[in-house]
Amino acid sequence: MAVALPTDVAIRRFAERDHNVVRWTEFERGGNFLALEQPQLLIDDVNAFFASLDKDACVPG
Repeated sequence: MAVALPTDVAIRRFAERDHNVVRWTEFERGGNFLALEQPQLLIDDVNAFFASLDKDACVPG
């Protein structure tokens, strides 16, 4: 999961090159401290990420 601003154009290329990015979200507002500046945006995105997971694939065993 990655969170970025639209101005972070170079970051995504390197993140996807080196990691298996399964979700990428860009916000129009916020900044380097998104959790402090726009906490509800981050909360909603984290909730949406976990809601999108296949529940059967997350159960151990």
